[in-house]
Amino acid sequence: MNERLATYLNDHLSGANAGVELARRLERAVRDQPDGAVLDGLADEIAEDFETLRSALAAVGGSTNPVKQAAGWVAEKAHRVGVAIDTASEDSGDLARLLEAESLSLGVEGKLCLWLALLEVAGAYPSLAALDLPRLADRARNQRRRIEAVRLAAARRAFAPVGQVAE
Repeated sequence: MNERLATYLNDHLSGANAGVELARRLERAVRDQPDGAVLDGLADEIAEDFETLRSALAAVGGSTNPVKQAAGWVAEKAHRVGVAIDTASEDSGDLARLLEAESLSLGVEGKLCLWLALLEVAGAYPSLAALDLPRLADRARNQRRRIEAVRLAAARRAFAPVGQVAE
């Protein structure tokens, strides 16, 4: 087992765990918005990616680090509280969606970086051969594009001049 690879995968796993929760929350929050349909199934895809990552960690002989998993969970809860505090007024729902979409977008970008890094070293790790890394990278790009549509729509609504309705 390569300890550095296991550490790297564990770091991404802790973030992925938080990403699943954030994706579910964002998907629910925008479900009734005009741009909400673009996120249909996103949380399930991210949950699948989480399981793929867990399998990759096991395949290289690593095991989950409960401290890192707990840290990821705590970080997601802290982010949720921070967004709630920053967007406590009644009319700031779109700002909250913008912040959540940006956080999720950053996580998906990190996941893309993970898949691309693994693609670079996959030849040295036969245990990673079962992963369809090019497909996983393409899926992360697609997820990022879908989140971006929601993020930009939330920005238009959140920052529309007072009295104007954003398109």
